[in-house]
Amino acid sequence: MSALGLPNGVRARAALAVAAALLLAGCAVGPDFKKPAPPQVTGYASPMAPLPAKTASADVPAGDAQRFVEDRDVPGDWWTLFHSKALDALVEEALKANPDLAAAQAALREARENVAAEDGALFPTVKANGGLSRQKSSLAQSGTKLAYSLYNANVAVSYAPDVFGGTRREIESLEAEADYQRFQLEATYLTLTSNVTAAAMQEASLRAQIEATREIVKDESAQLDVVKQQFELGGVSRADVLSQQSTLAQTEATLPPLEKSLAQERNQIMAYTGRYPSQDQGGRFELAALTLPGDLPVSLPSKLVEQRPDVRAAEAQLHAASAEIGVAIANELPQFAIGAGYGGAGSTIANLFSPANIVWSIAGSAAQTIFDGGTLLHKRRAADAAFDQAAAQYRSTVLAAFQNVADALRALQYDAVALKADTEAERAAADSLELSREQFKAGAVTYLTLLNAEQAYQNTRITLVKAEAARFTDTVALFQALGGGWWHRADVAASGE
Repeated sequence: MSALGLPNGVRARAALAVAAALLLAGCAVGPDFKKPAPPQVTGYASPMAPLPAKTASADVPAGDAQRFVEDRDVPGDWWTLFHSKALDALVEEALKANPDLAAAQAALREARENVAAEDGALFPTVKANGGLSRQKSSLAQSGTKLAYSLYNANVAVSYAPDVFGGTRREIESLEAEADYQRFQLEATYLTLTSNVTAAAMQEASLRAQIEATREIVKDESAQLDVVKQQFELGGVSRADVLSQQSTLAQTEATLPPLEKSLAQERNQIMAYTGRYPSQDQGGRFELAALTLPGDLPVSLPSKLVEQRPDVRAAEAQLHAASAEIGVAIANELPQFAIGAGYGGAGSTIANLFSPANIVWSIAGSAAQTIFDGGTLLHKRRAADAAFDQAAAQYRSTVLAAFQNVADALRALQYDAVALKADTEAERAAADSLELSREQFKAGAVTYLTLLNAEQAYQNTRITLVKAEAARFTDTVALFQALGGGWWHRADVAASGE
């Protein structure tokens, strides 16, 4: 007999059974996941319209040329390249207080805990049980009235060996789901920083448009005074005065929509930073306070799939779907279980584990589904279909990623050209307006000529402001399309542990 009270032959057979189960657990059915190869492309632009080495430039604050630097890395704090302390502080505040980021971090923690929970299925389960009962037999049963106590205690061990790797495939699937949540967190981080930065620049653009509109209103008010004087002198008709009043009113009518948009943009910024609109403590973003980055990274296409959080998340979903195929196959195969128990039962605690009161058991079982109406077969087919779906979604995500980068690069290219043209148009319209005003005072041109010059200048002035802001938002879009440099940060990953 062994020290545990089990015959040596029984112990040997039990050890052999466990060893055999562990050896069989070395394989796992189902496909082993292979990471998709990156697209075999060398660039983002059409060969018929290659991307220039740098953008056009214009003689305005946001008009510097930007250079495209191939295979340059993306910094994790890319928004600091705009050299705005106010923007840096706003992004930092959003990262600390945004609830969407906190929710993504919690989802990652949950996914990792689910992996750890499933890991436990690879180990035996050990349970200890103990009990005390007080019993009394009837006179008819024992011939005497007898009351007695019964103590029992035992340890039970159960183990389901992972012979075909179904449990390990399930763990693999959960690990892939945890990877998915990790990259969802990175995507949330990237979206938040990009949205905050873009919102600050949109605020700056709206403030510039409002300022330009107010200057135009001031000029048109002064021009209305001139037209009224001309009318009193008989130089113009009453219709000309009414036309100038109408032009001024139309310009003033453009201010409320701009101010509404500015107020809504401030509300959006408050939401990004986890604050309510009533908690806005002021602060302003101006285009003149922002610096346009001169060198822009253009990641190699082979690296883009590694940099984009959405692509990595789609890859993780593909991995999870692949592992689920193994789970479905394993469920179709025999299921094994091993169990053992050791304990004692006695009328007193003192004799609970005496040799005469020891009880033990060893059991093993195997089960194979013979007929289930096709349930397991169709579940495996469903897993195959889910993998095909995930593969198609992965390809779609990769295509969208390349499109995003290509769109951002073209926007940078052509919006720079547009800014140059808008700059020239605004200056020409300003010169034309000034000349028309002088000629109108001298009676050399009609009021209609002056009115047309005013409207042209108003349009080109606002268009120029929008074009300047577009250079900044295009740059934000490029950094976002390239993945935002999350691989240089450890803060988000650490907070999700």
